[in-house]
Amino acid sequence: MPKGYWVSVYRAISDPEKLAAYNKLASLAVQAGGGRVLAIDGRVVAYEAGIAERTILIEFESFEQAVAVRESEAYQEALAALSGGVERDFRIIEGLD
Repeated sequence: MPKGYWVSVYRAISDPEKLAAYNKLASLAVQAGGGRVLAIDGRVVAYEAGIAERTILIEFESFEQAVAVRESEAYQEALAALSGGVERDFRIIEGLD
């Protein structure tokens, strides 16, 4: 079964306090959902008008699990804490088997 991945690239962080509150809550939701952080705030090289800002990659055992955690009550609470604090591109993708 192919794994699922959260890919999040931040364009701008306008409220670091909201981001800190989100990080605490989101970490708990991801851990509870079986997610594993593969990369966060590491070195980034952006090509073709890409964004070399905060980038996060989280792996789940399946695409369905990744979607379920994103839709979970715990993660929705994290999103509420983040509300308006950042501009980002968040995607869930299915890995290759």
